[in-house]
Amino acid sequence: MILHLIRHTKVNVEPGVCYGQKDVELLESYPEELEAVKNSIADLKFDAYYSSPLTRAKILATDLFGEAVILDDRLMELNFGDWEGKAWDEIKDPFLDKWMEDFVNKKCSNGESFVMLHERVVQFLDEIKKLEHEHIAIVTHGGVIRTIQAIHKQIQLKEAFNEAPAGFGEHVQIEL
Repeated sequence: MILHLIRHTKVNVEPGVCYGQKDVELLESYPEELEAVKNSIADLKFDAYYSSPLTRAKILATDLFGEAVILDDRLMELNFGDWEGKAWDEIKDPFLDKWMEDFVNKKCSNGESFVMLHERVVQFLDEIKKLEHEHIAIVTHGGVIRTIQAIHKQIQLKEAFNEAPAGFGEHVQIEL
């Protein structure tokens, strides 16, 4: 089975703002970015299409694959809880430093840890492995893609952020 991981396109968020599961708008450059994504996958055929239900992924998935897209909450970005929508340097939560020291295991205030994201992604992967599909398109987020890459490369989660991230609108292919 080959997973075709497609990261959503650029978002209209100021640099330095924490957004994970916060629904944010796409940039005005979306039509051009959509065409670039279409061109990058033009020669590919897929057996199934999945997407995060967050607007930035769902719009891209629907524009690429139409109504056949299956939305799955397990493909959502990390939940940053109370920090969502705030500039990182303006977050006054005393727990932020502890989280920064061990974001893999520590939960954000009223959010989740990277281990929690990993667990839901593993559950999703275990489910789709039971299907008899050869090529699956998944429109999702950077954290989910890093998680799947870590699983594929069999590296520890804390090492997942040493890898180059998938860029906005980038297509990454992984064989399970």
